Amino acid sequence: MLLWVTAACAQVGLVRLDTGMLGGVAENDVLVYKGVPFARPPVGELRWRAPVPAEPWPGVRQADRFAPVCMQSGTYPPDAAAEPTSEDCLYLNLWRPADPAADKLPVMVWIYGGGLENGSSSTPLYAGDRLARQGVIVVTLNYRLGVFGFLAHPELSDESPYHSSGNYGLLDQIAALRWVQRNIAAFGGDPSRVTVFGQSSGAISISALTTSPLARGLFQRAIAESGALFEPMSLSDDFMLHGAEQAGQRFAKRAGSGSIETLRRLPADQLLQIGFDPHLIVDGHVLPEPPYDAYHSGRQQDMPLLVGFNRDEGSSFIAGRTITRENFRHELGRSFPDLLVKLAAPDPGDTDEAARNAAAMFHRDMRFRWDMWTWAWLVSNAGRARVFLYEFARVPPYRPGDRYFGWGAGHSMEMPYVFGHLDLQPLAWSAEDRQLSDMMVAYWTNFAKTGNPNGPSLPEWPAFESKTQRTMQLGERITQTAFGDTTTLRRLDRIYGAARFLQEHYRGLIVGVVLLLLAALFALARRMRRRRASRKA
Repeated sequence: MLLWVTAACAQVGLVRLDTGMLGGVAENDVLVYKGVPFARPPVGELRWRAPVPAEPWPGVRQADRFAPVCMQSGTYPPDAAAEPTSEDCLYLNLWRPADPAADKLPVMVWIYGGGLENGSSSTPLYAGDRLARQGVIVVTLNYRLGVFGFLAHPELSDESPYHSSGNYGLLDQIAALRWVQRNIAAFGGDPSRVTVFGQSSGAISISALTTSPLARGLFQRAIAESGALFEPMSLSDDFMLHGAEQAGQRFAKRAGSGSIETLRRLPADQLLQIGFDPHLIVDGHVLPEPPYDAYHSGRQQDMPLLVGFNRDEGSSFIAGRTITRENFRHELGRSFPDLLVKLAAPDPGDTDEAARNAAAMFHRDMRFRWDMWTWAWLVSNAGRARVFLYEFARVPPYRPGDRYFGWGAGHSMEMPYVFGHLDLQPLAWSAEDRQLSDMMVAYWTNFAKTGNPNGPSLPEWPAFESKTQRTMQLGERITQTAFGDTTTLRRLDRIYGAARFLQEHYRGLIVGVVLLLLAALFALARRMRRRRASRKA
């Protein structure tokens, strides 16, 4: 009898992949496949190389447990439970409706955030069961993080047939999307209706994937929550290949290694202890140019987009700080260059409370809101695809003493609503919270199905247009509204536009004003390092 039960369990959701037979696990009315390899383990000589497709296996592989997460020293979200880590981490998970008649289902591929340093495809928050019940397939993937995912080095570039290095984590995401194209039909999925969705650095990755020639045709829609990369990257050497290679050489020196060969022999835990600031790199291969340049020139992939930000995302960056009218600009200067504060920061207002609110809003606008607004504006202005913009404004019912109490609708706080997993946090969720979650699940899955979030019994969500700038507010009220104040955003736009113009037309000239502007914008490296700081939010 025991042998019969074991054999029967192995046959649940049996599918044939290009690497062999795979069995799933039934969880109520959803089939789940956990720990499915999409690439060979990136260890030994495969450390800091492009991912290699997974090897075939004999018999039936039972996908009933999650794989280790990629090497990291923390967790994301910050209150997530720690999971076992390993360099052998290139696996994905999949949820689909258990109905065997379901076929040609749209596919949603989740790319986690965490500052490119932390994150996991198996965090309970990201379980795709609630979304799958709406008639979609959900895939969550792991990708290499930190130094394992984003180290550039001259020796690595010399090894590469494309003379580039870094962006290995981005290549992992692309490899998983290629796996989806090859195999999703076996699960009843439609490879022509793939939506990538992600949050924070996952959304930043998506803004890059929409401009990468290596990802072209691998997905047809994109959802980005609180993250994009539209700053003028070329003004910071670390984000260009040559500067990133120099940073890699400095890392190797700190590791006491003179070559990539010896670095590859060092234990992963030892490498993890050495400071490294991961970020995407304009490498000429995976990312040929900054995303802004690609969109401005029309070289991006045209597809429907759903993008947005959270109303109070700056709150976490001023938590624990005393901000007054008197120290307002000094406090902002701790996070941003003084010249940028002078050129773009708002007036602090008449009271200390107003100054604190203004500081939080400046952090939000600098770190998130400008990117999402710019992305929506570029797509709308091109007129080749529709874009839907949201502002998440719901404040979860945190209690005094809770980690996030007083942060408002802060960074990452939309995710329990998106995945339909409010009850993972033991809070006093109201009927309004649950209704909002149901609506967001419907909006997100409708978008995956049709490229339009609208559907029966939902408040109408208008497409964003650069002239009217209508936005969907998801909060106490679920309604379309004007985008809101753009004063700081337009100031940033002028600063960044001037920087691009000067770089393009006066490259190499040593002019005082140019140097001042570049000095201010050089701190974009610090500003974009908020990808790491944002994991604390």
